[in-house]
Amino acid sequence: MIIASYTKTVLIGSFWCGLLVLPFMGFTKAVFLIAILIGGGLFFHTILRLCRSATVMNAVWAVSRCVGSLKIAPRWISFGAYLGAYLGVVLLLVMPPFLNNYYLDILTLALLYALLAVGLNVAVGLTGLLDLGYAGFYGIGAYTYALLSTRMGIPFWLGVPLGGMVAAFFGLILGVVTLRLRGDYLAIVTLGFVQIVYLILNNWDTVTNGPNGILQIGQPVVWGFSFRQPIHFYYLALFFLVSTVLIIYRITQSQIGRALCAIREDGVAAEAMGIDTTRMKILAFSLGAGIAGVAGVFFAAKYTFVSPESFNFFESVRILTMVVLGGMGSLFGAILGAFLLTILPEMLRGLDLYRMLIFGAVLVLMMIVRPQGLLGNKNAV
Repeated sequence: MIIASYTKTVLIGSFWCGLLVLPFMGFTKAVFLIAILIGGGLFFHTILRLCRSATVMNAVWAVSRCVGSLKIAPRWISFGAYLGAYLGVVLLLVMPPFLNNYYLDILTLALLYALLAVGLNVAVGLTGLLDLGYAGFYGIGAYTYALLSTRMGIPFWLGVPLGGMVAAFFGLILGVVTLRLRGDYLAIVTLGFVQIVYLILNNWDTVTNGPNGILQIGQPVVWGFSFRQPIHFYYLALFFLVSTVLIIYRITQSQIGRALCAIREDGVAAEAMGIDTTRMKILAFSLGAGIAGVAGVFFAAKYTFVSPESFNFFESVRILTMVVLGGMGSLFGAILGAFLLTILPEMLRGLDLYRMLIFGAVLVLMMIVRPQGLLGNKNAV
C-alpha cells in the first residue's frame, strides 16, 4: 500500500513538473525531464527500502556495536569534522591563484553571504528569533562606512569596527523593542524594520543621496598596499569569515551558547531555570547585527558603491533561505547553504529561461526530503 502510494506521488509530481517546464523547454525536453524524475524517484525509493531492510540494519547495528565497544567512535567523528573543516580552509586558501576573476568574484560573494548567514544563524538558528529584517543591519553597516569614507576620509580598517558597532547598536534597540514578542509578531516587526531602513536610505537625499547611492567609497589599504584585485578581496572575505566562525563557535560551546539554545527550545523553562532571557535575546540580536554590519562594510569597500536596492526585504529572505537550507542552528550548515545558494544559480545561468524554475524545484524537493536542512538537527552547532 505504501509502495503504491509513493509510486503514485512520484508519477503525479513528475508529470506536474513536466507540465510546468513544457512552455520553456519544449515537448522533447519536458518528456526527458519527466523520465529522469520518475527514474530518480523510484531509484531513491529502492535505495531507501534497501537501507531499511532487516539484513542491512542488522549489519549496521553489528558494526556500530563493535565500534562502540572500542570507544573510538566519538573521537573519530570529532576528528573527521575538524579534518574536514581544516581541509576546506586549506582548499579555499590554495585554490584562488588557479581561478580567473569571474570565479573569484563568485566565491567572494559566496564568502560574503556565508558571513551574513553565520550572523543571522545566531538569532534565528541558535536563539529561535525569526528575524526578517536582517538586511537592514547589512545596509546600516554599508552606509555607515560609505558616509565615513566619502565625507570624513575614515580608512577601511577603522570603518570595520565602527560599521559593526553602529549596526550592533541598532540591533540592541530592535532587541529591546521586540523583547516581549515572538513568532509571527516578531517577524512582522523585523519586516517593518527593514522596510523603514530601506525607505530612509532611499528618500533621505541630503545624507544617503537617495536611489542614486554613494560612489567612490574607499578601499582597504595595508602599509601602502591597496586592495583592488578580486583575489585581494577574496582573501579578505575569507579572513573575515574564518575569524567570525571561530568566535561564534567558541560562543556556542560556552555557557552563553547553551543559554541561547535553551531559549530556542523553551523560553519559559529557560527563564525558570535562571537564564536571563532578556539579556540573552538582546545579545543575540546585537551580535548578529554586528556581524551584518561588518559584512556591509566589506560590501561597500569591495564595490566602492552602495544603493538602497542592495538592502531590501528580498535580501533578508535570501539570507534566511541560506540558513534554513543549511540547517537551523548549524554553524557549518549556514556556510554550506550560503555557498549552494550563491554558486548553483551561477551554474544554471546557461539555462537562461528556466534556471530559476529548476532552482526553485530543487529547494522545494529539499524541504520535502530533509526539512531540517542539509546539516541541521535538533542540537546542531
